[in-house]
Amino acid sequence: MIDEAPLWVPSDQILKDSPMAKFIAWCGERHGVNFTDYDAFHTWSVERRDDFWTAIWDFCGVKGARGERALIDGDVMLKARFFPDAELNFAENLLSRTGAGDALIFRGEDKASDRWSWDRLTALVSRLQQAYRAAGIGKGDRIAAMMPNMPETIAAMLAAASIGAVWSSCSPDFGEQGVLDRFGQIAPKLFIACDGYWYAGKLQDVSAKIAAVTARLGVPSVIVAYAGDAAAVAAATPDATTLEDFVAPFEARPVEYVALPFSHPLYILFSSGTTGVPKCIVHSAGGTLLQHLKEHRLHCGLTEGERLFYFTTCGWMMWNWLVSGLAIGATLCLFDGSPFHPDGNVLFDYAADEKFAIFGTSAKYIDAVRKGGFTPRTTHDLSSLRLMTSTGSPLSPEGFSFVYEGIKPDVQLASISGGTDIVSCFVLGNPLKPVWRGEIQGPGLGLAVDVWNDEGQPVRGEKGELVCTRAFPSMPIMFWNDPDGAKYRAAYFERFDNVWCHGDFAEWTPHGGIVIHGRSDATLNPGGVRIGTAEIYNQVEQMEEVAEALCIGQDWDDDVRVVLFVRLAPGVTLTDDLVKAIKTRIRTGASPRHVPAKIVAVADIPRTKSGKIVELAVREVVHGRQVKNKEALANPEALHLFEGLAELGR
Repeated sequence: MIDEAPLWVPSDQILKDSPMAKFIAWCGERHGVNFTDYDAFHTWSVERRDDFWTAIWDFCGVKGARGERALIDGDVMLKARFFPDAELNFAENLLSRTGAGDALIFRGEDKASDRWSWDRLTALVSRLQQAYRAAGIGKGDRIAAMMPNMPETIAAMLAAASIGAVWSSCSPDFGEQGVLDRFGQIAPKLFIACDGYWYAGKLQDVSAKIAAVTARLGVPSVIVAYAGDAAAVAAATPDATTLEDFVAPFEARPVEYVALPFSHPLYILFSSGTTGVPKCIVHSAGGTLLQHLKEHRLHCGLTEGERLFYFTTCGWMMWNWLVSGLAIGATLCLFDGSPFHPDGNVLFDYAADEKFAIFGTSAKYIDAVRKGGFTPRTTHDLSSLRLMTSTGSPLSPEGFSFVYEGIKPDVQLASISGGTDIVSCFVLGNPLKPVWRGEIQGPGLGLAVDVWNDEGQPVRGEKGELVCTRAFPSMPIMFWNDPDGAKYRAAYFERFDNVWCHGDFAEWTPHGGIVIHGRSDATLNPGGVRIGTAEIYNQVEQMEEVAEALCIGQDWDDDVRVVLFVRLAPGVTLTDDLVKAIKTRIRTGASPRHVPAKIVAVADIPRTKSGKIVELAVREVVHGRQVKNKEALANPEALHLFEGLAELGR
């Protein structure tokens, strides 16, 4: 059902003066093309990828030698190479400013706060760069970090990138095996960790975990002072030193930036790993930089000096996305800890105090704010906030409405979707188009995004697979420990020949937007009809009695039946009347096909470290199969709640 009016419409000033509008006009003048509207420009950006990505490089002022060729073998996804003659350094492009102005602002719940100038950040990068080299680290070597989202983490990454080392990070709430499942695969030369962290006001001791991980990795470690006693942790850890001692021999001097190929590895990111050992996804410096510059500068309209915030940990690709805002000259606002400590106002307090221009978060957070009864619109000065972004899972239509009713009525809301696989977005916001309730505004520039049916045909007005039909710069350059590329091909290219199949169940809207209905591998197939789990969540999670839900397909009687698990609000029990009310809500709000055969109350729902519910893991447990990698979960004990349920045996 389409709402009659959009929730937000760009002003005449945005249509004329936004970076996106200026870029389109600039490209039109440069190439002698009159772009009649955004859709025409998007078509050009896909059909003329060499010209488009060259324009991104030049318009955004990338530091480096571009070379003449922008794309070779562009028609073959797995062979395409962008800017094969280029050389650049990622860190040089991010350390884009100097001086005493704010580069980084940090809050660690209500326990820590700090401000870092551009000069302070660059000074630590310089000292770390020298310390890395003294430790024998160079091009291609891996540095692994188990760190909070704090300034030292960004400095350590930039120092790694400056010399061509490869960065990989996770958050300190990962268990020992979860850390080893990731970093054990990539053989790092150095391990960096914090001495402790706060969550929900409580000090979390990680000293034993650091000692165990360091010993198992067999590499030196650097302990960063934050919430504990760095010297004591270092003393108790084999071959460890504090960050202070690590850089003590070196004075700050101009940073040396190693010129590297466009496709030189920059990051190793990891799949969630809930059904096996995480895949090690390697991203290039050039591809990451160009894609992030495009998304920040054009799709988000980010400008120098603006405050950019994303609520993320260092174990989620949104941290890597956030950090690239430095390349625009933006000030990054960092937060570590619980977004509900001491209460649900904490991030909006931060937004009001620091004048966020962009507030990025997850759909689950927006829903939790709504259900918590918070209305920042009436309690906080959010006059500087012009863009709110949401990702991690599909944002419900009710979530869209709440942002405008409860947070800010004139903000642009951009639901965005892409992922770790591309360290960026396939579909995201567009400052030149309206925001419609429940819809992602559209595909990213330069990305040939489409929705295909099972026969590999583009479809409109029906659901299908989200695909990208042409190569793009932020495709992974490889998977680590995948010498013949078999894992890489299997992940994205087995479904359709020479077409990236992303694994999202999606649908075009009449407005040219996109709705994501959930992951393809979690779709439900009762009676052979594919149903996206998000369609069910959008209904049931709006009920005050339901705090959270998870849906799976259970093999039953030679078919699949829909089973809905609900975590109920405090004091609520799953009565026959509530079961009836849930089914009625789903039947009327979605369709009779969506109505679950079984509704079961559970005390908790398992989720990943980045807050995504894990439908596949629950499905495995329900069917009596082993979940291979519980270390990927924030609350693995919750899986036991789904074992041997009597309700599902009849």
